Amino acid sequence: MARDPAKVEQLRQLGRQLVELGLTWGNGGNISVRTGTNSFLITASGTSLGSLEPGDFAECDLAGRPLAGEEKRPSKEAGMHAAIYKQRPDINAVIHSHPFYGLIMACCREEIPQNWFIENMYYLERTARVDYYHPGSKELAESVGAKAREANLLILNNHGIIAYDHSPQEALMTLQTFELVSRMDVACKGANLAVAGLPEEQVREFLEESGYKPRRDWSAL
Repeated sequence: MARDPAKVEQLRQLGRQLVELGLTWGNGGNISVRTGTNSFLITASGTSLGSLEPGDFAECDLAGRPLAGEEKRPSKEAGMHAAIYKQRPDINAVIHSHPFYGLIMACCREEIPQNWFIENMYYLERTARVDYYHPGSKELAESVGAKAREANLLILNNHGIIAYDHSPQEALMTLQTFELVSRMDVACKGANLAVAGLPEEQVREFLEESGYKPRRDWSAL
């Protein structure tokens, strides 16, 4: 099946970055990019994100089903990627990964700090948790879809993390920020250090007035 070479290369580069940055391991995780209003390209089942070849992908519809002519079987998590694209027309890239410190947060039910530093305030303005359902299950896809409008980072309890945004690099930055904050949280608690987060009013001023990045209009989602 014909592929958009640019989309394929985006995913191959993203996969390499995830491995190089220590944000995934083994053959865990799956990534995708939107290819049209009602379609997306996702890593095939059993592929390793750090060594993706041009043929290691499958294109699916927004029900998570492979399009006609696809030879590779898409990741079993295609359903939850589809659910995000269906609920969020503004989203063009989805990363599902299992970073070490992020997994700690997924297993410990910790509150995620959102007021520590600039990137933390912007990229993690809103996070949400999804109850545990088995990987690839209909229940997991439905639960992800139900939370997709609430945040741009979902914590899958006892499973992993999903980050999504309008581009692969913004989604990656969201995931990187979450992993760093998770690592800081674990380290500070282990050292009995109390982090002095910024007050709510200063966080609001930063998001609305600093000009760092345009604040996401959550009310429009």
